[in-house]
Amino acid sequence: MLNFSANLSLLFTELPLIDRFKAAKQAGFNAVEIQFPYELSAAAIKNKLDEYDLKLVLFNVDADDLLQGGEGLACIPEKRDQFRQAIDQSLEYAKRLKPEVINVLPGRCLDSSRLQEYLTTFKQNLGVAIEAFAPLGIKTVFEAINTHDMPGFIIHSGAQMLDVLEKLNRPELFMQYDIYHMQMMDEKPEKFIAEYADKIGHIQFADCPGRGQPGTGQIDFKRIFSVIEKSTYSGWVGAEYKPVGTSTESLGWLAQLRTPKDAYL
Repeated sequence: MLNFSANLSLLFTELPLIDRFKAAKQAGFNAVEIQFPYELSAAAIKNKLDEYDLKLVLFNVDADDLLQGGEGLACIPEKRDQFRQAIDQSLEYAKRLKPEVINVLPGRCLDSSRLQEYLTTFKQNLGVAIEAFAPLGIKTVFEAINTHDMPGFIIHSGAQMLDVLEKLNRPELFMQYDIYHMQMMDEKPEKFIAEYADKIGHIQFADCPGRGQPGTGQIDFKRIFSVIEKSTYSGWVGAEYKPVGTSTESLGWLAQLRTPKDAYL
C-alpha cells in the first residue's frame, strides 16, 4: 500500500495553516508536507506534529518571488547570498522538524540569453544545499515544473532532471517527481517512474488538466499508483492538488484506495 502525505499548502486551505494538521489527521493522513512553512515557527509546527502523531516529510527552501511571477531564488546569480540565507533558514527548521527531503525549486529565466548562466548557478546552489542537509541525513531534491503554468522555468522535463543528477553525481541528491507537471509537458509519468524510481526522492500528484484531485482530469491514477507501488520507490506520495469542492469532499480517491474491494480507483 502506498504511503500518502497531505500537502498543507494546497489542501485544507479553508483553515489557517496551524489548524490544517488536525484536519489532515482526521482525514486519515499520517504525514504532511508544506511548500513554505516559514509563516509558522518550527516550534509551533513541531507541537502540532507531536499532538496529532504526524510526520513532516517535505518542505521547500524559500523561493523568494517565484510564486508572485518572478524568477525565484536558486538559479539567480545576483541572489547567491540570499540563497545561502534561505538555506540557513531551512536548516534551522530541518534540525527541529527532521523531514525526509527538502526541495530546492530551480526557478525561471526570463532572459533566454542568460539561461546557461542560470543553470550553472542552480547546480552550484544545489551543491550548497546538499552540504547543508546531508549531515542531518536529509535528501536534497529538486523538481521540474511545466512551462505552461510557469513560463521560463529552467527545469521542465525528466531528461533535464536526469542531466542535473548526472552532472552533479551526488548520492544525496534526488528528483522530486510531480506527475501533474510532467503530464502537462506531455511526458509519460508511469514509464519514467518505472525506469528511474531509484533516482526519485519524492513524488507528488494532481490530475491534469486543472490540477484537481484524481478523477477531475484525464490521468489514469489506477495505473500510475500501481506502477509506483510495483517500482523500487519507497518514499511518500504527496497529494498536492487544488481541491475541486472542499478539501474533505476531494478525498474520495483516498477512501476508495482504502476500500478492500477496490485496491485502486
